[in-house]
Amino acid sequence: MRLPRSIAGWTMAVFGILAIIMGATGLLRPDAMLTGLGFEVVPDAERAAGDYTRVFIMASSMASFNMGIYYLVSVYTEWRAFYLFTVVFRLLTFTVFTLLVVSGEAPERFFGVAAWEGIGALATGIGLWLDRRHRVFSNP
Repeated sequence: MRLPRSIAGWTMAVFGILAIIMGATGLLRPDAMLTGLGFEVVPDAERAAGDYTRVFIMASSMASFNMGIYYLVSVYTEWRAFYLFTVVFRLLTFTVFTLLVVSGEAPERFFGVAAWEGIGALATGIGLWLDRRHRVFSNP
């Protein structure tokens, strides 16, 4: 494995590894993920027919796991355009998730997911700026 070669690369590596861990957790223990996000966990015996909450959490967790892999591949190749792309879309995700909490569609603890996205976007954005300022790489 190659270590990141830039500040932005380090932010992507850290968030990539965390996304893989969270994805694996949700795949293996979806109820633990639901609890951590602040959602009520309904026992299997009380679930309504057609309740696919756990399946949805597992599918989202697989997406998180995959995204973590994408992040690590981008670090390996120092794909800076992808870094910038994630900044923009993580800020969009932060906005949408925050609006879900503010509108009452999601519990207040779900704001932690929004914060995760916002902090990740800011960290990578600052890393890109610092790298450019210190001429670590000339292209974003």
